Amino acid sequence: MHDTWTSEPQEKPEGPSGSLDASERPRKRRRTWILAVLALVAVIAVLVGIKAGQIGVMIKAGKSFTMPPESVTSAKVDAQQWESARSAVGTLVAVRAVTVASELPGLVRNIGFDSGAFVRKGDVMVQLDTSTEQAQLAAARADAELARATLERSKTLRKSDFTSAADLEAAEARAKQAAANVDTLTATIAKKTIRAPFDGRVAIRQVELGQVVGSGTPIASLQSIHPIYADFWLPQQALADLIPGMRARLRTDVFAKKSWEGTVSVINSEVDVSTRNVRVRAVFPNPDGRLLPGMFANVEVLAPEKRPVLVIPATAVLYAPYGDSVFALEEAPPQAGQAPGLIAKQKFVRLGERRGDLVAVASGLTAGETVVSSGAFKLRNGSAVTVRNDLAPTAELTPNAVDR
Repeated sequence: MHDTWTSEPQEKPEGPSGSLDASERPRKRRRTWILAVLALVAVIAVLVGIKAGQIGVMIKAGKSFTMPPESVTSAKVDAQQWESARSAVGTLVAVRAVTVASELPGLVRNIGFDSGAFVRKGDVMVQLDTSTEQAQLAAARADAELARATLERSKTLRKSDFTSAADLEAAEARAKQAAANVDTLTATIAKKTIRAPFDGRVAIRQVELGQVVGSGTPIASLQSIHPIYADFWLPQQALADLIPGMRARLRTDVFAKKSWEGTVSVINSEVDVSTRNVRVRAVFPNPDGRLLPGMFANVEVLAPEKRPVLVIPATAVLYAPYGDSVFALEEAPPQAGQAPGLIAKQKFVRLGERRGDLVAVASGLTAGETVVSSGAFKLRNGSAVTVRNDLAPTAELTPNAVDR
């Protein structure tokens, strides 16, 4: 008997996704990627739109934005009359100066001056010991008196022919020799009395009482400082206009608020070969003695006539290698919705002489124009400005330093 096996139909296995077969899986994966890409594109589009809106707003704001005006100070281009002058650096020199010294050795017995004192011509400054010379002088005078008496007797005897001519000549020689000895001792005593050779001020004393000084030992410097000289150098081109008697002005930083008026006294007769400059000497009154020899000074030689110049504050100039310039203030062109104001226009100028806080303008500006006197460094051509002259510094022709 054979067993009969009945084969039942077998079910197909399900795939990993359950009811989906292998052909459905790639299709679903593509749909998922497409949806992700579309979502990403949508997000990017939204971000681009937001950023484009922001940029558009910034562009509109930039077109309507104007720089705020810069605060500056201003000054007028002023027409003035300046004295034509040539400036130089000078050195003060005493009219007469000497170092008083002892001509003979000796012991200091008396000092007749104080350091820094004013002495007159002939005043005794130092008296050296002359006791030995005084004793020798007394003996010499006695000898001279005896020689004179002997000479008189010889003359009387010679008239009576009681003595020879040779004896008379010997008596005359002896009398002259005795008198010469007296003169020598008198001169020695006088040289040991050291006197001021002229009126002047004495420097610091260099000897003390009781000191033994040698021949040539300096005692003190004596200088006559009223008036006083100023020596300075000018280029040879100045010789065409330079003559003795021209006015001169002297200033020194020691006395910043004081100036001295004098005259040119000497123009050197030769030009220095190495510098091509000529040495000039001017004389200035110095009654108060404030000007001292050796001091540095600024000297100006003034021409007789004045010349017209246009001046501006030196702080208004912008110095550059390609040319100096200033900013002139002009009315801004009218624009809709904007109030009238000022703008800065750059102008190139050619400068002249500078004096104090002011500088002369040779070309580039006209009298009456308004320029920026301070704050020009932060401007550009066409910049809007607002004027604040309450902050403006004072520009002076002869400024004085102020201690704070």
